[in-house]
Amino acid sequence: MIETPPLVDQYCHGVLRTELGLGTFEAQLMRSAGPPAAGTTFFDTQTGFAVRRWCPPLLGLEKHATPARYLARRRELGAAETARRLLRGSGVAAYLVDTGVAGDLTGPKELALAGDAEAFESVRLELLAEQVADTSGTVGAFLANLAEAVHHAAAGATAFTCATAFTRADTPAVPPEPPGPGAVRGAAGRWLARRPRGGAVRDPVLLAHLLWSAVASGLPLQLHTGEADPAALTGFVRATAGLGTRLVLLGGYPHHRRTAQLAAAFPHVYADTGAALGQSGARAAAVLAELLEIAPFGKVLFSSGGRRLPELHAVGALVFREALGRVLGGWAAEGSWSWRDAERVAGLVAADNARRVYRLDTP
Repeated sequence: MIETPPLVDQYCHGVLRTELGLGTFEAQLMRSAGPPAAGTTFFDTQTGFAVRRWCPPLLGLEKHATPARYLARRRELGAAETARRLLRGSGVAAYLVDTGVAGDLTGPKELALAGDAEAFESVRLELLAEQVADTSGTVGAFLANLAEAVHHAAAGATAFTCATAFTRADTPAVPPEPPGPGAVRGAAGRWLARRPRGGAVRDPVLLAHLLWSAVASGLPLQLHTGEADPAALTGFVRATAGLGTRLVLLGGYPHHRRTAQLAAAFPHVYADTGAALGQSGARAAAVLAELLEIAPFGKVLFSSGGRRLPELHAVGALVFREALGRVLGGWAAEGSWSWRDAERVAGLVAADNARRVYRLDTP
């Protein structure tokens, strides 16, 4: 049996405050462009089965309760009490919360209170730019205010995060140097002119400016890789080496081996276990083992990737614990590792690496 310390969930979102009906709940279980196949629901996924395995006992039900029975119990308890039980039952001691997601979600302080844990903020760069644009009348004012906003955010946040720059396979690679002032002014002007018709930051030059501004702050920078091959990050990763900023690559499944390779090759790069473990459910141990085949053990960080549903926070944490125990415990049981080394590595991945990277224990 592998013992792990209380977890540090190094990337998640808040949870919904509202009560959810059957259809609304199922729609949150996975991201999909359309409805489930005829005659099925989104409970018929690895994530859905993992929710039914791990969450019912935290709400006083038997494992593998039917979706109808589980959701009835959820309504009986109410959204707040359900979140409290699920979060506190997950064994998480600290959350790093990306506050850049729309919706009626709990913020870091509210999530910390519900989970009886610490919580820290990861500032979404794209949202920061949108907020600055709302109060800036000219391109010059926008860029000056953006620089001030990044500086101010760096003083109070634990990390920056970017969810747009690398998440699509057709996204241009971020150049291995900061864009010039003229290019940035031109990109900012085009974006500000389009904002009345849609405010999302998509321009690659403006995104590159945001990323390099975050690098200059010295805070850790969390980068979503989404469906893109993380190898596209190599130029940016190489250019940021030695600058003092730690890069944490979020997600990346099914390209997680490439993420692990970057973490192995560059001292300032770290690999995230992420929501892939909850999404792969019964196969989570295989995915985690593939990460640990390549990445140094001091470079892998746990996160649930939980969003909106507290079930996803709980499943992410509980599936991770079981998968970590199966992988490391299996290596120790067959004699490849000592049990002492297995527990030490478990502690690194579960919490110690994140506490070091984000300096959570620094006053």
